[in-house]
This record gives sequence, structure tokens and C-alpha cells, in this order.
Amino acid sequence: MPPTKTNLSDAAAGLPEHWSPRVLGDVSGHEVKVSKLLGEFVWHHHDDADEMFLVLRGELLLKFRDGDVTLSPGEMLIVPAGVDHLPVAEEEVVTLVFEKAGVDKLGDKAGSVPRFA
Repeated sequence: MPPTKTNLSDAAAGLPEHWSPRVLGDVSGHEVKVSKLLGEFVWHHHDDADEMFLVLRGELLLKFRDGDVTLSPGEMLIVPAGVDHLPVAEEEVVTLVFEKAGVDKLGDKAGSVPRFA
């Protein structure tokens, strides 16, 4: 059987709430997650994992201790391991996040993110 495709709009529409990502699939030990964001998250970092944000819809402000970056649809940014960041979404944003499997949204390795059904 060939691999199964995923419609990102459908995946995002099926999310139950903001800041609750769902795993869409795995790529060589990394998870691809879709998430809806609204409001301000918390300052955090991932000790030993990079995190890639790709904005699908809306504008995402990523605050860093030494400056801010705004991402629009089709733009991406990789936050290096250990770098403090604060995601902020003034209006609803849909993102695709790519990061090492097992890393939870606050950088702890204990949590797990539900898989997309």
C-alpha cells in the first residue's frame, strides 16, 4: 500500500483547542505536528532539541530574549536547542511544527502529544 496523504486544513480543523498539537507523522525520529495557536504561550526552551515552526495560516510572533521575529503564511523558522522563545498569536494561527520525538511543548521529555486520528 502507498503512504497515506494528510490534508493539513482538515487536520487543523479537527483540533479540539488551542495550544494542543497533534502528531501527524514521524520522520526519522522527529514528529510532524499541527497546532492551532491563540494568545500568548509561556517563555520556554528545549535543552537538546531544535524546533521548526512553519506557519500555514495567520501571523505568528516569536519573541526571543534579544529580539522578535514575525512569521507569515509560508514562512518558517528554526529555534535552536536551548534558545528561550515565546510564541504569541494575536489572532488564530495554524502551524506545522517539526521536532525531535518525545519533546513536549514546554521542552520536557516526559509528555507526549496525541496522534492525529
